[in-house]
Amino acid sequence: MAGKGTPATALLTKKGVTHRVHAYDHDPRAESFGLEAAEALGQPPDRVFKTLVADVDGTLTVGVVPVTGQLDLKALAAAAGGKKAKMAEIAAAERATGYVAGGISPLGQKKRLPVVIDTSARAFDTIFCSAGRRGLEIELSPDELAHLLGATFAEISA
Repeated sequence: MAGKGTPATALLTKKGVTHRVHAYDHDPRAESFGLEAAEALGQPPDRVFKTLVADVDGTLTVGVVPVTGQLDLKALAAAAGGKKAKMAEIAAAERATGYVAGGISPLGQKKRLPVVIDTSARAFDTIFCSAGRRGLEIELSPDELAHLLGATFAEISA
């Protein structure tokens, strides 16, 4: 990969995980960073996933959902074994992950947070998720992603 890596790409390299890094010119005025990524990479939007951080009963929890969907907070809470979820404050999400909102990767976060990946990811051999910087995506197997993160799969996209 040319240029500076991220904690996410460093983790994948260290673990020897098969992946590809895709860079594109990010427009900070884009209405949806996820849809921008899908278009720039020429991928169907349901194959590109966004990383969202929620607070489930006081525990920050990561939901990985297609960029075309929204995180179903009730479903995330249930999947994480909790009762109630709300979106985390941006500052709290950035502190816990070490990434800037809009570029949060599920991989290489500062704190290891519980992760739930939407089951729709399993429809693809590989999916795309943030590499930890706007304009940089990682392509890898959803099962490999789940294995690395100790994640579970559940229907969490609305």
